[in-house]
Amino acid sequence: MKRLALPAIVGATLMGCAAEPVQLEQNRSYILEWIGERPLMDYSHLTITLGDDGRAYGNGGCNHWFAPYTLDGEKLTFGKIGSTRKLCAPAVMEQEQRFLQALEGVQRWDVSPIEQMRFWPAEGKPLRWWLEEG
Repeated sequence: MKRLALPAIVGATLMGCAAEPVQLEQNRSYILEWIGERPLMDYSHLTITLGDDGRAYGNGGCNHWFAPYTLDGEKLTFGKIGSTRKLCAPAVMEQEQRFLQALEGVQRWDVSPIEQMRFWPAEGKPLRWWLEEG
């Protein structure tokens, strides 16, 4: 009996110390690090904020973008994306287009082992995000 009591006490103690799981936060900004299999170009600053009103918005690298979204547990989808219409360097515009197309294909989200948010399409690699500090 004594042999069973010690593991049970240790297990109960460790469960009490477990950290809260990382969650996707609304009304906080995330910074994009990767679009599928490609990292962002140097000095790019692509962002997303998921408002608690069902509207997402952010910076696409050149233009500001916005879209409705639905978040239900691990399911995450975006509606039609709109944006401002500034022109930037061709490489920046190409990256922005890849980003917006990838965002429209998102179907779910999760958290990586290094606590990075990932937005997954039906097929392929995810968009990878870090919570913006500050």
